[in-house]
Amino acid sequence: MGRKNTDKIVFNHIKVHDAGAKGVSVAKAPDGKVIFIPNVVPGDVVDIQTFKKRKAYYEGKAIHFHEFSEHRTEPVCQHFGVCGGCKWQNMKYSQQLFYKQNEVKNHLQRIGKIELPEFEDILGSENQFFYRNKMEFGFSNSRWLTEKEVQSSEDIDSRNALGFHIPKMWDKILDIQKCWLQEDPSNAIRNEIRQFAKDNNLDFFDPRNHEGLLRTLMIRTASTGEIMVLIQFFKEEKENRELLLDFIAQRFPEITSLQYVINGKPNDTIYDQDVKLYKGRDYILEEMEGLHFSINAKSFYQTNSAQAYELYKITREFAGLTGNETVYDLYTGTGTIAQFVSKQAAKVIGVEAVPEAIADAKENAKRNNITNCEFFVGDMKVVFNESFIAKHGKPDVIITDPPRDGMHKDVVEQILKIHPEKVVYVSCNSATQARDLALMDEKYKATRVRPVDMFPQTHHVENVVLLERR
Repeated sequence: MGRKNTDKIVFNHIKVHDAGAKGVSVAKAPDGKVIFIPNVVPGDVVDIQTFKKRKAYYEGKAIHFHEFSEHRTEPVCQHFGVCGGCKWQNMKYSQQLFYKQNEVKNHLQRIGKIELPEFEDILGSENQFFYRNKMEFGFSNSRWLTEKEVQSSEDIDSRNALGFHIPKMWDKILDIQKCWLQEDPSNAIRNEIRQFAKDNNLDFFDPRNHEGLLRTLMIRTASTGEIMVLIQFFKEEKENRELLLDFIAQRFPEITSLQYVINGKPNDTIYDQDVKLYKGRDYILEEMEGLHFSINAKSFYQTNSAQAYELYKITREFAGLTGNETVYDLYTGTGTIAQFVSKQAAKVIGVEAVPEAIADAKENAKRNNITNCEFFVGDMKVVFNESFIAKHGKPDVIITDPPRDGMHKDVVEQILKIHPEKVVYVSCNSATQARDLALMDEKYKATRVRPVDMFPQTHHVENVVLLERR
């Protein structure tokens, strides 16, 4: 039964029965509507207070626990429940994998509605913490206050913070003491930069009034041990900028690449900004099976380096190359998959819309002495046409790794028209992948499916599907 509580409703003794989209869990209200609840685990029995009511669902929060799920585990992070980054940290890893595999299966069955092979077991990540190679933190003079601080009558001596945005609150930053996503010295670098900035009265960014000096911090690491640090300043204050950058260089001499950006525009994306090198070189090197890939400040590289290697091995295995094939790598990014499979192919053609990514791909191929890969820049639905295929040869195998939106319908149509023997579809969004598989079902049969967990403690999952010509 539910009882009214002003404009909110409290539902008592509700069992959480499933994990839903975006890391929230799912229960059912007595009236049959779905309730979405964060920070609970399937199997928990809770009282729920709603804070949003829609025609088909509620959103709420657990206000009392009657029973704890057997699938629960104690979160290791002190920021869990406030930071929105690791929403499944209170769920045992075996159950995380179970729900991720279920999500892929549900999408392919419900959206794709195609004949599917038996799913191969999801590949879990050996490292469940400290697995990310890239982290971005925000500076703010408007630190998110804890409930204890809000209720306290004591004066808050500093509202400066360096950490993550509170979910759905663009102007509030949670001050992060220890993050479990990136290995050391990431935490030490962030914490010492924050303390040095406070000690030297450097202005933290004011997101509401759009003023201040320190805007963002990016830390990139590589399996080779190389480290990149980039500070984004809102404006040029040469003396203070050099004061901070000199401190970072002296305190952390192991940093391979120290860079900065002066960005006074409304948003803090650096992709349209001039990145300046302060010390070291302007890239770090990642290594995979003897191949080296340079990563600059704007490069895209799979965020979990160790698991990216496993993902690429599965992709290569699904492709089943013999050394005689022409392979097209669509949405090639910086050409990592293309170069990874190149030893087992006659020729690899990579296509990508981002010019900087293609420049990186060409540079990496040269560094790795790979001569059978060619890379081309352009909008996929425009570049991937009849004349392009006539010029570079009809592919025997297509590998496609599109963004979350999936492949444009014109790209799907072109694949169906040229009808290669195999298509290996790598996806970070199995819902759009399922949509595309349905479009290709008339000419292709899905013969292998294997999800890969790239992001432990979160709901995100990658999936690889092998399509073979009917």
